[in-house]
Amino acid sequence: MVGAFEQTLLAIMMAFIMLGMGAALTPQDFKSSLRRPFGLFVGLVSQYGLLPLIGFTLALLLPLSPEVKIGLIIMSCMPGGTTSNIFTYFAKGNLALSMLMTVNSTMFGVVLIPLLIVLYAAGLGISVPADNIVRTLIVLLVPVAIGMALRRWNANVGAIVELAGGALGIFFLLFIAVSWVPRNWQFLLSTPPSVYAAVIGLGLLGFLFGYLFSALLKLHPINAQTISMEVGIQNGPLALAIVALSFTGLQQQQIIAVPALYSLFIVINASLLTIWYRRINDRSRQKLPDSLL
Repeated sequence: MVGAFEQTLLAIMMAFIMLGMGAALTPQDFKSSLRRPFGLFVGLVSQYGLLPLIGFTLALLLPLSPEVKIGLIIMSCMPGGTTSNIFTYFAKGNLALSMLMTVNSTMFGVVLIPLLIVLYAAGLGISVPADNIVRTLIVLLVPVAIGMALRRWNANVGAIVELAGGALGIFFLLFIAVSWVPRNWQFLLSTPPSVYAAVIGLGLLGFLFGYLFSALLKLHPINAQTISMEVGIQNGPLALAIVALSFTGLQQQQIIAVPALYSLFIVINASLLTIWYRRINDRSRQKLPDSLL
């Protein structure tokens, strides 16, 4: 399903994506995060509180193999990625909040991701190699630190690296659609409906509950939309990298199907949601007096 060449390509792409994420960060970003903590707190709780619980619930309720359940738990415990920032931009959401949420969830993820994966996997009666997952996360954060150093050294170089990292995130999704799907067509046809329900449902429920939770706490609708996008669009490349570097053999191939399928369908669902949010925001702006625009 995912060969040695693809795993090597994935590792290289992931390094550049994380490098680009690091290059997008400045000390001012962290200061802004501290000045506007409530929206980020809501986003963090949604990211690591709601979505892993949704993934765990789907794993309990749907007839899935243990490997698919592991993949679903891993996918639901991922941070946001640069792709969510791009969709937020086109939806006319709060891009600054989206980027800071991505940063926060990635940094907190070093501790929370392995902890939540082990916790929820144990709840399903499944063991996972927690040590491998921790080592993978630490290794993947090295490019983030390098990217931050590049941005501090030269803002122009940092901007180029940031742009390249975001472009690679989009390229990865297109790579899944154009390359992986045709070569695994028989696998897609033989995949049980319950697996599709799990990977598609994870994204859709992330969008829904991310928005409802934010609206319940009286956040501005645009911020609620932004948190919705950030929670629903998980870092698929990171999930694939964790699976590829933490598992081996047939088990790896069975687990890796979940982030691969998730990455494929989240593009479709996020695109439709982006169009809807953009129309809502355009109509809201039209209702405002010109003096307030």
